[in-house]
Amino acid sequence: MTTAPTTPGAGPDDGPRPPLAASDAEAQRWLDAALAEAAGRAPGWQLRFAEAGRRCGPSDTPRVRLLCAARPEAAETARLYHQGTAAERRAILLALDTLDPDPADGLPLVEDALRANDTTLVAAALGPYAARHLAPHAWRHAVLKCLFTGVPVTTIARLADRADGDGELARMLRDYAAERTAAGRPVPDDLHHVLALTGH
Repeated sequence: MTTAPTTPGAGPDDGPRPPLAASDAEAQRWLDAALAEAAGRAPGWQLRFAEAGRRCGPSDTPRVRLLCAARPEAAETARLYHQGTAAERRAILLALDTLDPDPADGLPLVEDALRANDTTLVAAALGPYAARHLAPHAWRHAVLKCLFTGVPVTTIARLADRADGDGELARMLRDYAAERTAAGRPVPDDLHHVLALTGH
C-alpha cells in the first residue's frame, strides 16, 4: 500500500505515523537515532535510509521522515533515486512535496516514475509536487496511465482542481473510452469520474 504524500510544509514529525514493524520499541529507537543522524547530516545517514525497510518494516513513512530530516540537495536526491530500490524511489517521490526542489531537478524524477511499470511508483509520483509543477500535457498522460494500469485516480493530488474545465483531457478520455468500447472492453468507472470533473 502506498503511503499518502506529506502535506506542503510538513516536517518529519508532523502527521499520523503508521505502526513500526517487528519490535516497535526497538524499531523506534533505531529510527530516532537515524533521524538524529539525518538531521545532523552525519555521513552514515544514507545507509540508514537504505536499511530503514529492514529495521522499520515496509511502511514508506520512516524513509520519508529521514529524507525530510536530512533535506538532501537536488543532486544527492537524484543520486539516491537512481541508485535506489523501488521502495527507496517511492519514498523520495513522496518526500518531494516537503523537499520542494526546483522543478528542473524534481520533475525528472516524477517523469521517470511515470514511465515505470511499477504502479506504486506511478501513484507516489502524482502527489502535491506533481500537481504544482507537472505540465498539462504530461499531467493528462499521467491521468490516462492511471486508467491504463488500474492506479486509482483518488491517488492523484488536486485531481479535481486540475481537471476542472480541461477540454483536452475530456477529449482524450472520450477517445480512450471509445477505444475500449470498440474492443469490447469495459470502460473504467474512474474514467467517468474524471470526465465529470472536467465539466465537458
